[in-house]
Amino acid sequence: MDRLFDHALGAYLGLAIGDALGATVEFMLPREIAHQYGVHKEIIGGGWLKLEAGQVTDDTEMSLALGRALLAANGWNGRVVAEAFVAWLKSGPVDIGNTCRRGIRRYMLEGTLSGPVNNGDGGNGAAMRILPVVLATLNDKKALRAQIIEQCHITHNHPLSDAASLALGEMTLILIKGGDVKTCRTVANELLAGHPEFRFSPYPGRASGYIVDTMQTVLHHFFRTDSFESCVVDAVNRGEDADTTGAIAGMLAGALYGANAIPKRWLDRLDSQISSEIEKQVEGLLRLSL
Repeated sequence: MDRLFDHALGAYLGLAIGDALGATVEFMLPREIAHQYGVHKEIIGGGWLKLEAGQVTDDTEMSLALGRALLAANGWNGRVVAEAFVAWLKSGPVDIGNTCRRGIRRYMLEGTLSGPVNNGDGGNGAAMRILPVVLATLNDKKALRAQIIEQCHITHNHPLSDAASLALGEMTLILIKGGDVKTCRTVANELLAGHPEFRFSPYPGRASGYIVDTMQTVLHHFFRTDSFESCVVDAVNRGEDADTTGAIAGMLAGALYGANAIPKRWLDRLDSQISSEIEKQVEGLLRLSL
């Protein structure tokens, strides 16, 4: 398998795997997870959403909606993206964050692609779905940054959400294109220089849906692990918003280690329709980037 494709596919499958694994323990505390599972490391479904094993949540579903929009429009079109989010909302998703719901409904009612800056928009719902933009703009960093911000602002207009999404986008791009962890650490250090709130060493230990907590958990575990499995397992066992921390950690780890490094037992568990669409989207989005 071509290296670029393997690592792009690894990022997307990694996102879905982390989502499906983490959803089981979403809203649990680490001690509750340890009591019930020891270490939670199998895709078994359940959780508060009572999912089937291998079923994904809004993290993967919104990413797929964004990817469909980019492919349908043959590139970036904010209105097509917003309409894809509307179609997803109307499909009756198993889960949707309040900020995402509010932003999509604002678009439905007002037709606006961005709301005003809002202190309530500091969640992780925009950062979790950036991957299709990264794949479609691998060779155009200016477009990458512009499109990440535009897709964020459909639902989340907050400086910390913006900063985190841009940093994750740049790190993911670096890894897919063959860069190393040291270069990603430089990106993380730049994020901390501009927004010290994101400082993750020493690790504060929170993994909520607040973008600062999410980033601290993801970066802490990404930089201290040495395999796809250890990164994702360590992240989701922090509990709280575990589907999203798992998804973002899986995206970064998959981009670093590639699809071939994802455990087969997890790939076999992932919903086959999701896996199939992910592979088709990766092929199409990489063509867009060229």
